[in-house]
Amino acid sequence: MINLSHIYKTYTGPVHALKNVDLKIDKGEFVFLTGPSGAGKTTLFKMLSAYDRASSGSIDVAGYNLMGITPKDIPHFRRRIGVIYQDFKLLKDRTIFENVAMPLIVRGDRPQQIQRRVSEVLENVGLFSKAQQLPDFISGGEQQRTAIARALVHQPGLLIADEPTGNLDPELSEDIMDLLDRVCAQGTTVFVATHDHDMVKRRKRRTLQIKDGQIVGDLR
Repeated sequence: MINLSHIYKTYTGPVHALKNVDLKIDKGEFVFLTGPSGAGKTTLFKMLSAYDRASSGSIDVAGYNLMGITPKDIPHFRRRIGVIYQDFKLLKDRTIFENVAMPLIVRGDRPQQIQRRVSEVLENVGLFSKAQQLPDFISGGEQQRTAIARALVHQPGLLIADEPTGNLDPELSEDIMDLLDRVCAQGTTVFVATHDHDMVKRRKRRTLQIKDGQIVGDLR
């Protein structure tokens, strides 16, 4: 599902954000990525979701060679993955239903398909009763579940979550992680960046450690 070999990312300066990163994550795995701020977690996730391109190396994600991917193929690639952000990135003037439906609308699905699939996903994340609410009128935990539903609505094989519990209290964080566990149990590969070391210890999942742009640990 994810295969990186000798990945380097250098920005003007020069700033070496990633240095010789080798990484393999199999289909259906649940993997944490930990490390201090500035270690390279967000840069790595940008590489994996084709929002940035590595300076050198080999990177294959969900069957796509991201070093050679063309601009016209990037939208097709992103239909194979789901991305969750710490700050939710919900459209404040759209309902919960409309936010979750957005990937299917962009893809050109028929209205009946969109209605059925969005309703199903909202039911799965416990938000069916909030479908017509606007994001500002639901809690932070509900907003994060909306973001997860949006990332899952097109049934991606890979889910990438960058600090998905960073703005939530401990109880809500556990609820979100329980939801991601269920997603993984259904066959989706889940890759989560987090600063919450206590949660990582409790979950007992494979954990990668990144420091100064390099993978320095792989605990299974």
